[in-house]
Amino acid sequence: MSVMGKLFDLDSPLFSGLNKLADLIYLNILTMICCIPIITIGASMTALNYVALKIVRNEEGYITRAFFKSFKQNFKQATVIWLLLLVIAGVLAGDVFIFSYSTLTFPAWMRIALAVVAFILVFAMMHVFPVLARFENSIKQTLKNSLYMGILSLPKTILMMVCWAVPIVITIFFFQAFPIVFALGISGPTFVCALLYNKTFKRFEPEENADEWTLETEEEMDHADNTESTG
Repeated sequence: MSVMGKLFDLDSPLFSGLNKLADLIYLNILTMICCIPIITIGASMTALNYVALKIVRNEEGYITRAFFKSFKQNFKQATVIWLLLLVIAGVLAGDVFIFSYSTLTFPAWMRIALAVVAFILVFAMMHVFPVLARFENSIKQTLKNSLYMGILSLPKTILMMVCWAVPIVITIFFFQAFPIVFALGISGPTFVCALLYNKTFKRFEPEENADEWTLETEEEMDHADNTESTG
């Protein structure tokens, strides 16, 4: 087979990459739609990370089915965690507003403490929904494990924070590139983050859980094949 033939073969890296890109664009739109009610953002982000990790591991099956399966399974915990994070973020935002516009003078240590708490919040958020998507724990343990994961893989966690900052920077300073953000602004950073935390997660996945994950993926792929054959 010629080089051009290999390049355009359905199993070639080019087509594999294009297929993943299409999946991520679809996943981005699906996540945005499911985030519209606001209260469902936690469950949507958990489902997004669930599917993104499958894509990273080349285990993607029927994306819509996998997304809503995770969405339903983790809805209660994800919603509680999301609302908790939202309340904390609201309190921090209120404190920033008071510090910025109040006529009172606040000591420097209070501003530093506020910045540290904000950093820890963002730090933990990098792993909270991925951990919830992959491991079964109580809400308290999920939050603890998220912080532990962040510390354990500190350089990668910083890179994950940068990944999420990129779409924000592009939107603010390069608005003409907004269509790219619209297509990949959520799923893109999630996919890159999944690449970063994948090996860390594997260290904590018992073999039986990994087998269940693979079996589940095979079932989803069989379901997708049956859907396509009957379509």
